[in-house]
Amino acid sequence: MITTAKRLDTVEEYYFSSKLREVRQLMSEGKSIINMGIGSPDLSPSKAVIEAVAAAIQDENGHGYQSYQGLPEMRQAMADFYRDQFGVEVNPNNEILPLMGSKEGIMHISLAFLNEGDHVLIPNPGYPTYTSVTNLVQAVPVYYDLKEENGWEPDFEALEKLDLSKVKIMWLGYPHMPTGARGSLALFEKLVAFAKKHNILLINDNPYSFVLNDNPMSLLQVEGAKDVALELNSLSKTFNMAGWRVGMVLGNPEIIDAVLKVKSNMDSGMYYGIQKGAIAALKCDKSWFEDQNKIYRRRRELTEKLAEKLNCKVYKEGVGLFVWAKLPEGIESAEKFIDEILYEKHIFITPGTIFGSNGEGYIRFSLCVKEEKVQEAIDRF
Repeated sequence: MITTAKRLDTVEEYYFSSKLREVRQLMSEGKSIINMGIGSPDLSPSKAVIEAVAAAIQDENGHGYQSYQGLPEMRQAMADFYRDQFGVEVNPNNEILPLMGSKEGIMHISLAFLNEGDHVLIPNPGYPTYTSVTNLVQAVPVYYDLKEENGWEPDFEALEKLDLSKVKIMWLGYPHMPTGARGSLALFEKLVAFAKKHNILLINDNPYSFVLNDNPMSLLQVEGAKDVALELNSLSKTFNMAGWRVGMVLGNPEIIDAVLKVKSNMDSGMYYGIQKGAIAALKCDKSWFEDQNKIYRRRRELTEKLAEKLNCKVYKEGVGLFVWAKLPEGIESAEKFIDEILYEKHIFITPGTIFGSNGEGYIRFSLCVKEEKVQEAIDRF
């Protein structure tokens, strides 16, 4: 029998991959499941995006292999977007690398910078992929606490007490997933100073900055951030293009070049038509964000009512694509709580535990659900 690589012993199948099989089984049995678990936008990209892709399909030169670095005009559109939205200047020639979704960037960066035994600072709670990729490259996850009493921000005194001698990378993501904590430029300044002090590569995962957020920020707004930091961003949430797989990593040329060395050995470029669609998306004006947020605001209001129906306390300061809520006193297991709701009311909600031990006692609702479905979920109680 052919045995698997030992690295597979360090990871499990992604939670949503296995849980959604369970959900599909219930649906096949005739259950009407309302899926409030995953953050896959159900809204469409703009008309301009669809038209750009449709036109590109007819381009006889658009069907071959593409550059590993993407079309020059797409990198320029990404640079223009960062300048216009964040006031950050980046060189499109060597400080931006387009990605097939920012999730692949987590793997590329880890492969480029981590050796076996290197330590990686990972937020708890935080995106589970930071841990799984760290394990796959045989580095060591070191968790730093994010807690509600600290506004879901790092405790720098606690960080300084850790053994940081082997730490190579620190992951963060503001607006924060899963809690929706906004972060601040003051926090980013502290993080950049911390990374410089300890010679750590700091990476901000920033796909939620325009969803229900009146003050989008970038880590690269901090003076000197490029010396030690990268930022990942994505068109998935901002422009409803999750399945298109378009992301980017931004930083100084030396670091970007290291990531490119990995990426160029992993794929053969992004499809031409998708790049043309991405360019059109990045040129959307302010009205695009306003219209999207009108929809998400109404959904959030209803979702908060659902959470309160479950006697949960909503984290009202949160932004982004999710509602984070604390379970009622006396509930011992978030996973048991959501399973009871799944099997009794046929509503799928995410338990906070999949994001780390500090997620116990919390649940997360996705806003990628139409208003009438959220109202139906409320009515089921």
